[in-house]
Amino acid sequence: MMLVNLDWTAIEKTFMSVGYAHVPQVVKQRMCLDLIQSYQDDRNFRKRILMERHNFGVGDYAYFADPLPALIAKLRTECYRGLAPMANHVMQAMRQEHRYPKTLEQFLVQCHSQGQSQPTPLILHYEAGGMNRLHRDVYGPTIFPFQVMVMLNQKGCDFEGGEFVLVENRPRQQSTVAVLTPNQGDLVIFPVSERPIAGKRGMLRASVRHGVSRIHSGERWVLGIIFHNAS
Repeated sequence: MMLVNLDWTAIEKTFMSVGYAHVPQVVKQRMCLDLIQSYQDDRNFRKRILMERHNFGVGDYAYFADPLPALIAKLRTECYRGLAPMANHVMQAMRQEHRYPKTLEQFLVQCHSQGQSQPTPLILHYEAGGMNRLHRDVYGPTIFPFQVMVMLNQKGCDFEGGEFVLVENRPRQQSTVAVLTPNQGDLVIFPVSERPIAGKRGMLRASVRHGVSRIHSGERWVLGIIFHNAS
């Protein structure tokens, strides 16, 4: 895993064009399998959620506890470093005054000042019949505009169905949908809540939600990296 070698300029160009960036083969297979195995150990996590209980969908997920595992901490820190300039460009395009610091450590200080001290990286697990309703991962007043998912196992081998779905609502337009099928180890960068789009009279703000279509068979495992902490 060599995030420092990712072409963040190309990633930003793709994101600004289509609203997400799909980067193949970022996390090695062995690392993906180790993360799946870690899900069985409660000592790794601060909280587990059964989605049906909250009407979120069908499946379960767990938030990692502090201190984060080395791989998760590295992924979160390095992705933030690459995404922070892009986040500031997005803020500028949407005519927002807020600017993000260069490092994750500095950003988490801002989270803590708002009472957001709980880590938010998580593993999501679905079995046949599972799905995730459209939603946004906002945990308090301080948010980072991007989040990351890493597919931990392989569609067509370990499971069928379970496409990742992004639904974008643009002002005075019908919704647009992107359906992604990342491979094991692929990384997808997408908006937490909204993104800028070009309109006839300048830049507009489109709201975005994400979810997962129904799993037809097998088990689907995903790592989610959210940069802002939760209250």
